[in-house]
Amino acid sequence: MELEVISTSGKTIGKVKVQKSNTVKDVKNEIYKIKKNLYPDRQAIKSDPKGRTLKDSDSLQSLDLKSGSKIYLKDLGPQIGWSTVFLCEYAGPLFTYLIFYPRPSLIYGAAAATQKYADVVHIAAACWSIHYAKRILETLFVHRFSHATMPIMNLFKNCTYYWGFAAFVSYFINHPLYTAPCCVQVYAGLAAFTFCELGNLSIHLALRNLRPPGTTVRKIPYPTKNPFTLLFNRVSCPNYTYEVGSWLAFSIMAQSLPAFIFTVAGGAQMAIWALGKHRNYKKEFSNYPKQRKSIIPFVL
Repeated sequence: MELEVISTSGKTIGKVKVQKSNTVKDVKNEIYKIKKNLYPDRQAIKSDPKGRTLKDSDSLQSLDLKSGSKIYLKDLGPQIGWSTVFLCEYAGPLFTYLIFYPRPSLIYGAAAATQKYADVVHIAAACWSIHYAKRILETLFVHRFSHATMPIMNLFKNCTYYWGFAAFVSYFINHPLYTAPCCVQVYAGLAAFTFCELGNLSIHLALRNLRPPGTTVRKIPYPTKNPFTLLFNRVSCPNYTYEVGSWLAFSIMAQSLPAFIFTVAGGAQMAIWALGKHRNYKKEFSNYPKQRKSIIPFVL
């Protein structure tokens, strides 16, 4: 059968020949044959210009498409792999923070490097480095992405955010005039940071095991034998809960206002993501646990 492809702006792109047994992914491949700049990852296919984006796995028969039917294509723009974006996002803050750590004379003055460091300055540098090294390793060996790519502009936006905050936080914590908090506050913050980092890793491993390699399968996440995953009983996105907890603990440990601002900015964005994922879970699964909130147990 033949389908007419129209852009969501109303421009006719062309016609493609497909079989009823084909999927949306097959349609994307056919469109790519007639429009070489529209590679499959750049396409969003809809049966209605204002409707939802169809899944690659959706069959044409299930969508009730017939010969002569119109489908609508939205150009998502140039794309880049999720893994590439994540690696750039996370490698940047790791190295940016460590630029300020030795107190270079160009930034702090010639005598800065000779002044004594508080113990918490070394601890903060270690915590920051461990966090972003963990993120890089998770990107390489743990995460399984439901989408292969994202818009390339996200790379510049995300890197500006992460790298900029890394410089902001690091500049003040490594400054020669930085005043350290008391030891009890430092080690309490360090303990909480370590707890939340382990929790975050545990959730990522649990989510990874829900999706078989090479698939986009979605299942309801439940606690495993790992006690850190018990938070699934109360929230849909405990990885974000632990992430915010890590940065709040870091801010308290270092007694750093820039770090706290970073925590609030990141927490606000993660709350938005969590609310969206929570809504999607409830729409997709009729038996989704009703007692769960999105990111903060009993609250949000």
